[in-house]
Amino acid sequence: MKSPKKRSPCPIACTLDLIGDKWTLLIIRDLFAGKSHFHEFARSPERIATNILTDRLHRLELHRFLKSTPSTLRAGSSAYSLTDRGRSLFPLLLAFKDWGLTHIQGTQANVTVAPPG
Repeated sequence: MKSPKKRSPCPIACTLDLIGDKWTLLIIRDLFAGKSHFHEFARSPERIATNILTDRLHRLELHRFLKSTPSTLRAGSSAYSLTDRGRSLFPLLLAFKDWGLTHIQGTQANVTVAPPG
């Protein structure tokens, strides 16, 4: 896979280019919470549109954050799982959660995410 052209060498900018949109970290969160199928991601409380979900799953796989395999539960569909690269985002998710709980009134951690392992 050819790396996309970087807009700057800044590691924050480069990370945001990969996972900084409105939906990507929520999909990663859902993978840590045990979801693995398209229909499960689509039913998340944030209600991601299916065309956007399809795009983000493709991008996450393209950039090796997740992998897809044929589903053993739903014929003709894929099951998604985190790669080592994807699992390495766990501390980042925890930091976002903790920051939000501390600084944004009315937030709640309603999705339980499990550490990689």
